[in-house]
Amino acid sequence: MSRMGSVAGRIAVPMRGSRAGLHRFVQSFAAEHPPLSLAAADLTINDPESVRRQYGGIFRYLTRVELEVERNVLELRALMPDATETDRFFYEDVWSPQELQHGILLDAVQRRFGMTPAPPDVAGVSARIRLAGVLSHLPGMLAVIRLLYYLTGAATERSAVIAYSRLAEGLRTTGERAISETVIAPIKRQEPGHFAFYRLSAEVLVHEEGLNDWQLHLVRILRKRSFDLVGVNNPRQRADFGDVARALDFDRDLIAVARQVSLVERELLWAQHHGLKVPRYFLTAFQEAIALSTVRSAGLEI
Repeated sequence: MSRMGSVAGRIAVPMRGSRAGLHRFVQSFAAEHPPLSLAAADLTINDPESVRRQYGGIFRYLTRVELEVERNVLELRALMPDATETDRFFYEDVWSPQELQHGILLDAVQRRFGMTPAPPDVAGVSARIRLAGVLSHLPGMLAVIRLLYYLTGAATERSAVIAYSRLAEGLRTTGERAISETVIAPIKRQEPGHFAFYRLSAEVLVHEEGLNDWQLHLVRILRKRSFDLVGVNNPRQRADFGDVARALDFDRDLIAVARQVSLVERELLWAQHHGLKVPRYFLTAFQEAIALSTVRSAGLEI
C-alpha cells in the first residue's frame, strides 16, 4: 500500500507512484472534483472598470488557453495513438471537461466587465504533431513522447497554480471577493490535481517502467529545442504572456517562479547537474515574453 500525501488541500496523491496507483488516483480525483458549475458562481463585480484595467488581459489570456482544450485533446489523440488507458482516461474524461468549464467560468467573468474575448484556436492538429504521432510507432519513441507530454503538462499546470493563486489574491485585496472565491479559487483547487497526475506519470515512466539512457538524452535535446510557454504560438501571444507575467509580478521573482514551473524536469532530467537552479530554456522563454511585453507597451512594434 502506498503512502499518501496532500497537494493543495484535499487532493491526496501517492507519495510513490505505480501504474495501478496512478490509475486509482485519477479515478479518485475525477470523483472528488467534477467539472465546476457556472450556476454555482457569484459573478458580482463591484468595480468592473477597475477589474478590466488591472486584470482584463489576464482573464483574456487564461480564458483563451482554457478553451483551447478541444484542440489539445485532438493533438493528444494524434500525438499518442497508442496512449495508455490511464492517459486517455485522464485527458478525455477528467482533464478536458474540467478545463472546458474553467474557460466557461473565466469567459463569463470577462464578459461581465466588458472584455472582448480572444478567439481560441481550435482549428486542428499541426503537421508537426501528426509527424510525432507517426514516429511514436518506432521502437522506444512512444516513451519519449509520453515523457515530453508529462513534462509539458507539469510545467503548464504549475504555471496555472501560480497564476491563479496570485490572481485570486489580487482580486481579494481589491474587494472583488465574489469572483475571487467562487470562480478563481475553485479553479485553483483543481489545477494541483492535474499537476500531480503529470508528475506521478513522469516518475512512474522513468523509475518504474524505465527509460534507456538514449531515450532520456533525446528527451533533453527535444525539450530544450521545443519548450515554450503555455498558450504561446506566435510573437503576439508571447507578448500577451509577458503582459500576464508582468501583471502578476512574475518579473519580480522570476527565478523563483521558473524554479517552481521547472520542478519535475529538474528532478528527472537535470538532477545530475548539481547546482542547476533553472534550466536555461525556461528562463529564456520567460525573459523573452516579458521583454516583448515591455517593448509593445512602449508603443514599439514586435
